[in-house]
Amino acid sequence: MDTIVIVGYIAGALTTISFVPQVVKAWKMKETRDLSLAMLVLFATGVILWTFYGIQVGSLPIIAANIITFTLILVLLGLKLWYK
Repeated sequence: MDTIVIVGYIAGALTTISFVPQVVKAWKMKETRDLSLAMLVLFATGVILWTFYGIQVGSLPIIAANIITFTLILVLLGLKLWYK
């Protein structure tokens, strides 16, 4: 595997994993007041666009990281709306 692809997987894993503590905290605390709905929607839109970009250029690290990140954002959006 090419070194730059490995770097891509590591970068994707780290940026994706960074959302996990927020999801866990929101789930446990049943509180999402501090999360901006606008930020979550804008970020989700950007992540979807990155996913389409990754598909177009054939970059599996970009595709995988952004699909997982989008899933975590959907969970946060769902919790934000549920606990409103």
